[in-house]
Amino acid sequence: MVQMMQNVHLAPETDEDDLYSGYNDYNPTYDTEELENDTAFQQAVRTSHGRRPPDGVTRPMTAVRAAGFTKGALRGSAFDPLGQSWGPAPPLEARSEDSPEEKIRQLEKKVNELVEESCIANSCGDLKLALEKAKDAGRKERVLVRQREQVTRPENINLDLTYSVLFNLASQYSANEMYAEALNTYQVIVKNKMFSNAGRLKVNMGNIYLKQRNYSKAIKFYRMALDQIPSVHKEMRIKIMQNIGVTFIKTGQYSDAISSFEHIMSMAPNLKAGFNLILSYFAIGDREKMKKSFQKLIAVPLEIDEDDKYISPSDDPHTNLVIEAIKNDHLRQMERERKTMAEKYIMTAAKLIAPVIETSFAVGYDWCVEVVKASQYVELANDLEINKAITYLRQKDFNQAVETLKMFEKKDSRVKSAAATNLSFLYYLENEFAQASSYADLAVNSDRYNPSALTNKGNTVFANGDYEKAAEFYKEALRNDCSCTEALYNIGLTYKKLNRLDEALDCFLKLHAILRNSAQVLYQIANVYELMEDPSQAMEWLMQLISVVPTDSRALSKLGGLYDSEGDKSQAFQYYYESYRYFPSNIEVIEWLGAYYIDTQFCEKAIQYFERASLIQPTQVKWQLMVASCFRRSGNYQKALDTYKDIHRKFPENVECLRFLVRLCTDIGLKEVQEYATKLKRLEKMKEIREQRIKSGRDSSGCPRGRRDGSAGSDSGQNCSAGGKGERLSAQLRALPGTDEPYESSSNKEPDASYVDPLGPQIERPKTAAKKRMDEDDFADEELGDDLLPE
Repeated sequence: MVQMMQNVHLAPETDEDDLYSGYNDYNPTYDTEELENDTAFQQAVRTSHGRRPPDGVTRPMTAVRAAGFTKGALRGSAFDPLGQSWGPAPPLEARSEDSPEEKIRQLEKKVNELVEESCIANSCGDLKLALEKAKDAGRKERVLVRQREQVTRPENINLDLTYSVLFNLASQYSANEMYAEALNTYQVIVKNKMFSNAGRLKVNMGNIYLKQRNYSKAIKFYRMALDQIPSVHKEMRIKIMQNIGVTFIKTGQYSDAISSFEHIMSMAPNLKAGFNLILSYFAIGDREKMKKSFQKLIAVPLEIDEDDKYISPSDDPHTNLVIEAIKNDHLRQMERERKTMAEKYIMTAAKLIAPVIETSFAVGYDWCVEVVKASQYVELANDLEINKAITYLRQKDFNQAVETLKMFEKKDSRVKSAAATNLSFLYYLENEFAQASSYADLAVNSDRYNPSALTNKGNTVFANGDYEKAAEFYKEALRNDCSCTEALYNIGLTYKKLNRLDEALDCFLKLHAILRNSAQVLYQIANVYELMEDPSQAMEWLMQLISVVPTDSRALSKLGGLYDSEGDKSQAFQYYYESYRYFPSNIEVIEWLGAYYIDTQFCEKAIQYFERASLIQPTQVKWQLMVASCFRRSGNYQKALDTYKDIHRKFPENVECLRFLVRLCTDIGLKEVQEYATKLKRLEKMKEIREQRIKSGRDSSGCPRGRRDGSAGSDSGQNCSAGGKGERLSAQLRALPGTDEPYESSSNKEPDASYVDPLGPQIERPKTAAKKRMDEDDFADEELGDDLLPE
């Protein structure tokens, strides 16, 4: 140790005064005014390793000048520590944009911007733009990689940027349903060992295979992803197992699905897994397991705050302000959505298993109600009871439905209002409007803000014809719930009844904005335009209706009628024919098509339509007469004669048929002409007698109403008894040739002897040339020769 200390003192000796003096030489407060005359200092400067300043240039003392201690300041100049007297600072040197580093930096910034724009476009629903941005980002990122490889080492490449670009591109491909391209892009990411945790993306690949219904590959990729995720990521593993279970359900492998969902419910129970477990047990028909799974679903914790939290316990204004702020914030909305979803799962599961877990659906519903009452979803029990009544209604057991609903008359106001609303609806369907109105009043009094109750009340008032009052109830329903489409539709119908077409049209247009593809709404809009005498708009809306329901025969015939009224026969024929194809039993459509072919001189094509009409209305003789007339006009006289004979056998009292038979037999030269002429003469005589009886004001017995009993008057010749009139009528009928007995009509109705309008008066449209020709038939207005009729 001593030797070491001695070795330390081998350095050049320096006394204490020299050390102190050296310290003073470097004191920052040293006077700098006489440095130019200091020989030692100047010598030190000259020997400073070749850094001698040029002659005449003084080296700036930046260390002291920055603080304002300059030589000029000490010689009487103004003190300027901030250097404001020097003027503005020189401009910064412009960065060179041509340098490779700057180009790479700008290109990287552009790639990031494109990725962000792609994500924003996807969130806004513009999937095509999002895909274009993602592709552009991919192209620019490849250029960026090549430039980096030329300037820097490969390990300096930004892998995070490459990963984000490829992942975004694959996501956009999947969103645009370009699944092959998405899978290829995911494969590029997964196979690159430089990307950490890329194996998780196999979940996304499994989802794509699931959408493609390639269930075996979906399960394979789900399991591969599950193997690469550590057990610490419990939530992610549970979600992947849930996907595996859903895929097993789709493939019908319910046992494997049950294993997945049972594991989930034992590790981390959730609503979706519990509901899917019930579905799996329902598929295999295990009643006891269904019950246990339902109880597990009920026991899943919601993890939400109670409603009491949002009730102020005091009058503290600050507390009330905080509660008011959090009462409807995003967290509270999320809690409501979670509770609504849970109630939906439970209600659906109960409706599914109730009919099968017990001997009858009523007993099954009762079991579900008891389980729900013992859980955190006490309010759902009443809803299940109401759903039980609706199930009775679907089974058309109205009595049981009514009894079940009447049990709620003494419940709280909300449940009572719902039950009374359903009862009102039931009685309305049965046309018991008094009972419907009574229960509608009960529903409204129990809950004035129930839009369904107000709508039902409006319906009962509408059925009684009080349209103004009905409109008021519908308006109140809309004020309580602006999304009540039933009230909006009904108020439109009410305005139609009141002939307030503009207001009705406004209601239906608003409803169309809510229900874009509602066939009923589209038809009502078209009908209102038709009532407003705007056929072009009516046709436009009917075209939209047909695009929604292309097989609606009524809409097609309506559109054909509008084109017919506008004079466009070809378009009218197209839509009438389409209507006939979908519903070949519409008499109006059949009649129009037959008249169209007659108008176009194709009578043989009209025959099939009139034959179908005769099958639909076999008691209407005019259709069969039209068939016979078409045969005659097309030149097939023998077929026309056979048709007339068949008509005469079915309708022996038809005068027109006999006239045609007489003329055809005469033209052909048949011997039956005399027989038909005799029958025609007899029918004409009968017709004259009936007309005389009608003109004389007598009833079927031929006697004045006041003397029907024969008591009035003493002269038997003036006594109009029923027997005397009948004998005189029989004598007149016996006088007709070829008749041994009096003619007796088969019915009390006057026989159809008219052939004035073969196409019928049902459709009001301009009369076509075919109808004019059929009205003025060749034989209809022709008098028969006297030589054909008996004397």
